[in-house]
Amino acid sequence: MANVIADPGALRQGDLREHNLELLLRLVQRAPAALSRAELATRSGLTRATVSTLVDELIRAELLSEVAPAPRSGAGRPSMGLALSGQAAAGLGLEVNVDYLAACVVDLSGRVRHHAVVYADQRPRSADDALAQLDDLAHDAAAAADAAGLTIAGATLAVPGLVHAGRVPLAPNLGWHDVVIPECLGGFPITVDNEANLAAIGEMAANPQAPASFVYISGEIGIGAGIVVDGQVMRGGRGFAGEIGHVAVHPDGPLCRCGARGCLEQFAGQDAIRTEAGRSLPADARAADFAALAESGNLPMVTALDRAGTALGIAIAGVVNLLDIDTVVLGGFFAPLQVWLQPAVDREIQARVLAARWTPVTVVPSTLGSDAAVRGSAYAAVQAVVGDPAGWIATRAAAA
Repeated sequence: MANVIADPGALRQGDLREHNLELLLRLVQRAPAALSRAELATRSGLTRATVSTLVDELIRAELLSEVAPAPRSGAGRPSMGLALSGQAAAGLGLEVNVDYLAACVVDLSGRVRHHAVVYADQRPRSADDALAQLDDLAHDAAAAADAAGLTIAGATLAVPGLVHAGRVPLAPNLGWHDVVIPECLGGFPITVDNEANLAAIGEMAANPQAPASFVYISGEIGIGAGIVVDGQVMRGGRGFAGEIGHVAVHPDGPLCRCGARGCLEQFAGQDAIRTEAGRSLPADARAADFAALAESGNLPMVTALDRAGTALGIAIAGVVNLLDIDTVVLGGFFAPLQVWLQPAVDREIQARVLAARWTPVTVVPSTLGSDAAVRGSAYAAVQAVVGDPAGWIATRAAAA
C-alpha cells in the first residue's frame, strides 16, 4: 500500500503566520522609537499589505497600540507609530530571598503595575511557610492585575540557589535542600530560575543601552552572577552557572554556609560587611543605612566596604579573565554602595586582569538595584507572549 502524505500547505501557511506575528512584535519591542507600518515592512522584508494585515490583528489582540506619529522628514502626512501595548498581557514575577519576599506585575510595554515587598528573615522559616506567604503575595498581585484589566500570561519565581527541573537542590543561605517548588503560585503555573539570572534579564529589559555581553553581580546576604553573552543568559550545561558567591577568594578563609572555606560571600555579602564594620545596625537595616554610615565617614564601615570591594575585585578579575567580558553590573545591595566598593574593585581588576591595559573593564551600578530579580521574573514571564503572539491570540479567542 502506498504511503499517504498529507498536504502540508495549510500547516506551512499557519506556521508562516505565527512566525511573522512574532517577527513584527519583536521588531517593535527592540526598536528605540515607535515604528510605522512602512518601517516594519522595510525591516521585516514583508510586503506592506501583509504587515498591515498582521499589525491590525496584533492591535485587535491588544499586543500593539498606535501612538503619536513617528518622526519623519519630507512632505506628506506622518504615519502613526506602533508600540507594545500595556492594556492586556502582563507577567507575574515572584522572589524569595534571604531577608524578603516580593511580587511584581509588569505589562507588555514594560510598565510596572504592581510591586510589593515583605521584609522578614526567611532563614528561620521552612520552605513551605515561605512559599505559602509568597502564594498570598501572588494572589494579591493577580487581583491587582485583574483590577487593572490585565491578564497574567505567565509567572516566574526567582530563588537564590541552584535550580533544576522545578526544584531547588540547594539554596545554602536559605537552608533549603532539595525543595520542590509548587506547580502553581497565585493560581498560575510557575517557572523557576536563579535570582541572579533573572536580575540580569531585568537589567536588559530596563536598560536599552545595556551591552550585549555583561556580568550582573547580585549582592544581598548571598552573592550570585547572571552571565549574559550576546544578549542571552548563559546558564551552563546543567543550569548552575553563575555561583560567583562561592568562588574562593581566600582558600583558608571563614567557613561558608555551603561547606567550603573562603567564599566571596564571607567577605562581600551583606552579613559579612555588617560584621566587619563592627557596628550594631537594626535587623531591618537596608543598603541605604550602610551607605549613610559610609557617607558620614564612619571608618569601620568604609574599611569594611573596602575589604568587600577587594574580595569582589578578585572574583570579578577571575570571571573577566575566563570569559573576556568587559562590563560588570553591580546589583542588589551592591548598587547603592558602588561608590565605596569600586576603588578596591578597580584596583584588583587592574592588578589581575591580563588584558586590562588594552581593554578596560567597566564597572557600573544596576539601574534597578534590589528590584532587579523580581522585575526580571515578571519580564521573563511576559516574554512568553512576545515569543508566541499567535498562542495569546488563540487563547483570548477561546476565552471570549
